[in-house]
Amino acid sequence: MAVKLPERFGKYTVSALLGRGAMGAVYKAFDPDIRRPVAIKTIRWDLTREGGPAASIAARFRNEAQAAGRLSHPGIVAVYEFGQSEDCAYIAMEFVEGCNLREYFARDTTFEEADVVSIMVQLLDALSHAHERKVWHRDIKPANLIVMNSGRLKIADFGIARIEASDITQTFPVMGTPGYIPPEMYRGEPVDHRADVFAAGAVLYQLLTGKPPFDGAAEQVMFKVCNEPPAPIEANEAGDLTRYDPVLRKALAKSPGQRYESALAFREAILETYEGQANPTVSQGTVIIASEKNPALQDAAGSASRSGSGTPWPQGWDPTTLGSVEHQLANVVGPMARVMVQRAANKCTDLNALLNMLANGLDSSDEKQAFLVGVTTGPTITYGSPGKAGHAAAKPAAKPAAAKVPADPAFVNSLMGQHHEALGAHELEHAAHVLAKHIGPLARVIVKRASDKTSDLQQFYKLVAEGVPNASDREAFLRDIHTRH
Repeated sequence: MAVKLPERFGKYTVSALLGRGAMGAVYKAFDPDIRRPVAIKTIRWDLTREGGPAASIAARFRNEAQAAGRLSHPGIVAVYEFGQSEDCAYIAMEFVEGCNLREYFARDTTFEEADVVSIMVQLLDALSHAHERKVWHRDIKPANLIVMNSGRLKIADFGIARIEASDITQTFPVMGTPGYIPPEMYRGEPVDHRADVFAAGAVLYQLLTGKPPFDGAAEQVMFKVCNEPPAPIEANEAGDLTRYDPVLRKALAKSPGQRYESALAFREAILETYEGQANPTVSQGTVIIASEKNPALQDAAGSASRSGSGTPWPQGWDPTTLGSVEHQLANVVGPMARVMVQRAANKCTDLNALLNMLANGLDSSDEKQAFLVGVTTGPTITYGSPGKAGHAAAKPAAKPAAAKVPADPAFVNSLMGQHHEALGAHELEHAAHVLAKHIGPLARVIVKRASDKTSDLQQFYKLVAEGVPNASDREAFLRDIHTRH
């Protein structure tokens, strides 16, 4: 049974649940004033009033709003507002689409040196901004470092930050992530910005080697952090990077006084070792990469997934069409896209059926939407007649006209369903018809998803509009839906 979403927090209209825990939840919402998506992080009201551990969590929550709220940097997730509702307190913050470094490491991603340097320079630039404003993050770790689809890095979660020289003076128990906590935090000694330098050094070590500098059970990690140096770097498939050993030894020094004196000093040491300029973004190949060790790839005939564009497409399909579909799918799932397209193309001969099969094979609704949005907004794919897939071909980028999109009842029914109880069939069909004039075949997908989330007609129209990727198309839909209804 689907969990009912709250309609709004303050002025923010809720559209989706992104995650839920014992303390609260995170939602995707929409800011009607600036017309942008936001993330709403909530914490249950009762936790802000109780003593003990719950109150500590609430203090972290308030601290996050105040710490990140005073920072303004492209490498830090922005906080817009701290608010209260009847049931909870909430933070409205920047909605970021991307993949955190923990997910990359879980896929056994091997980073090229240029991407390692790009990630570290972006991280240290953002930390320098925070440190100049007397804010220490104190929980830098892969899970809090997000590589966006653009290749830019964002630091998230200032929940246990310390703001120096302010009225936020409470300290928390030893909090953070084992392996990235510096020795002084374990020892209960004063902590300053060099705790972030240590944690950033641990991230650099993992980017270079594929494993954290200190591992094992929590007690083992604590002992190693306080008493043992990490193992020296060994040459791997990314190349001989042992020249970074001196940089790591200084960043991961046991005593804060022996570390780099600032994030910028650490940054300069990395660039000096690299002997080049840092790229402003992570390479696109890395942004969408998925490791060959990923079980999903091994299950999909590993040799095919590794052969890349050299693997032939199934007969009867236009290679340009399948290549265009693969490109859009790769933005969501990485190099396993080719294997997925090959499998689907072997099972059908119609482009509508192919897109439907690929979308239904994705793990989450967000991935499905990203793929279908890409198919619509990327280079136009001309829909061939059923049974004549070989005639389908990709054209240069141009907005698909509604007249060029054939109505395929099987495809429409699979996405829309035979009926919908929350809204009438007339409203759904009317919205899909109006929207299709602007964005083509994706219209019914967006309409169906919006109708799953609300039974209120005006809210439904807002959710449909939010799903439209282009601002001019979004405005045209809202204008037309009210003038023609």
